[in-house]
Amino acid sequence: MRRVRAAAVGAVTVSLVLTAAACGGGSSSGGGGSNDSPKTLTYWASNQGATVEVDKKVLRPELDKFEKRTGIKVKLEVVPWSDLLNRILTATTSGQGPDVLNIGNTWSASLQATGALLPWDAKNFARIGGKGRFVDSALGSTGAQGQDPAAVPLYSMSYALYYNKKMFAAAGISKPPATWAELIADGKKLSKDGKWGLGAEGSNPSENIHHAFVFAKQHGADFFTADGKADFTGDGVVSAVKQYVDLMAKDRIIAPGNAEYAQNQSVSDFAKGKNAMLLWQGASANLTSQGMSQDAYGIAPVPVQSGTPGTGTSVNSMVAGINLAVFKNTDNLDGATKFVKFMTSDAEQKILNTAYSSIPPVRAAQSEAAFNTPANAVLKETLAASAAALPQVADESQFETAVGTAVKNLFADAAAGRPVTTASVKAELDKAQQQMPKK
Repeated sequence: MRRVRAAAVGAVTVSLVLTAAACGGGSSSGGGGSNDSPKTLTYWASNQGATVEVDKKVLRPELDKFEKRTGIKVKLEVVPWSDLLNRILTATTSGQGPDVLNIGNTWSASLQATGALLPWDAKNFARIGGKGRFVDSALGSTGAQGQDPAAVPLYSMSYALYYNKKMFAAAGISKPPATWAELIADGKKLSKDGKWGLGAEGSNPSENIHHAFVFAKQHGADFFTADGKADFTGDGVVSAVKQYVDLMAKDRIIAPGNAEYAQNQSVSDFAKGKNAMLLWQGASANLTSQGMSQDAYGIAPVPVQSGTPGTGTSVNSMVAGINLAVFKNTDNLDGATKFVKFMTSDAEQKILNTAYSSIPPVRAAQSEAAFNTPANAVLKETLAASAAALPQVADESQFETAVGTAVKNLFADAAAGRPVTTASVKAELDKAQQQMPKK
C-alpha cells in the first residue's frame, strides 16, 4: 500500500479530485515516493476477462513469476470497471490506495491533473527500457500534451464489429456491413424470433461515451472547443448521440433489455447466439472463455457513414487501451518501477495480450506472429489508420461520466417506449454540460 497524507476530505467527486494533489512519502526520485516497504506491492488490475476469476487465473502465475525473480510479493485485486474510476478517485483523496494500478487510457489526463500519479519522465522511462519501446498511438493516450506521461501503455485495443457467421448465412447476408445503413438493414433481417441484430451496454457510461465519441467524429464534431471548453449540444454531437440511441429507439435492432446492461452481458448474449453482432474491444478471449468457437464469428471494421475507415469523419474507433500507473507516493518506488518493467517486457506483453486478445503497445512484442493473425489485423489496422484518442484534457473523466450517463438515460427512455427526439437528446446533453467545471 502507498503511504500518503490525505489531500482532501469530504465527498469524492471528480471536480474535487482535480483540485487535490497527493503528498507525503519519502524523497526518492520521480515525485516523492519511498522504499519503506521493499518486499510488497499492491496492484489493482482492471477486469479484462469474462469474469474477475478469469483475470486472477491469467495474472496470478505472472505475479508469482515476478515474486520469484525479485522477492517482491504482489497483492492482487481485480476491480470491476463499474467501480474502478470511483475507487481510484477515492484513493487520490483518502490515502488508501495501491502502489500500482491499471487505468483506462482515456482517464490519463484527468488523473494526471490530480498530481497523484508518478510522472514518467525520461529518467523513469529509462528504468523500464526507454520510451521508444512503445508505439506512438498508445503513447498518445497517456496524459496531457506537453507533459510527461502519467502512465505507461499496457494493453492496446480498438473496437471492431464481431458478427455471427451462422446467423448471417441463415438471414441471407453474405458479408459484414461496412456502413451504418447496411448495419441497420442487416440488423432488421436478423432481429426476429427472440434474437436481435446488435448488442449494447446501455447502462455503462464508459461504453456509451466510446460509441458517442466515434459517432461524433463521423459527424465532424468534437465534445470540446479548441480552448478546452465543453461543447456537448452542437448539431453534430446531438445527431451523433441520437443516431447511436436510435439503434434501439427507432431502428429496433437492439433489444430494449440492453438498456440495463453494464457488466458485459452483451458479450455473453453474442456468445450464446442471442445477438448477431457486437461492437467490442478485443472480444476473442472473452468469447472463447464462454465456449464460442473462433470459427463461429467474423471480425470486421466498425462501420462508417460512407466510404471506408480512415481519419477525420471516417474515424471508426477510439484509441482503446489500458495503461499502468504508479501512485507517486508509493512506499515501494523501486519495486513498483521493477513491476512496470516486468509487465511491459517483451515476454510478458506477449503472454498478457494473448490472454486478453489485445494488441501489445510495445513495438517488439507487437511484431510477434501471434499478433499478426487475420483477426488481429483488423484491430491493428484500425489503431494505425482510423482510431482517434479521446480528448486528453483534465476534464475528461467528468466528460465520460456526464455524457455517458446522458446516453444511459436516453437508452432508458428508448427501452420504456418514451420518444427519443432531437430535442430530448439535446436536453440530456445540456444537463451533462451543466455538470462540467466552469472555465
